Amino acid sequence: MQFNDRLKELRKEKQLSQIQLAKELQVSQRSISSWETGFRQPDFDTLKALAKYFGVTTDYLLGVTD
Repeated sequence: MQFNDRLKELRKEKQLSQIQLAKELQVSQRSISSWETGFRQPDFDTLKALAKYFGVTTDYLLGVTD
């Protein structure tokens, strides 16, 4: 599973909209959308923030581990 799939899955598990997640991370909804479609990738600091927010490792988010 790739990053974009993992992010979307985690967001939906928490029953969050893209807008809600964007507010939590202080990014735009457009950023969340582009990450989930695979158009763009978050920067390193944002990747760490995503991992912390969802309680997972960056390796998990990146699809390195299950």
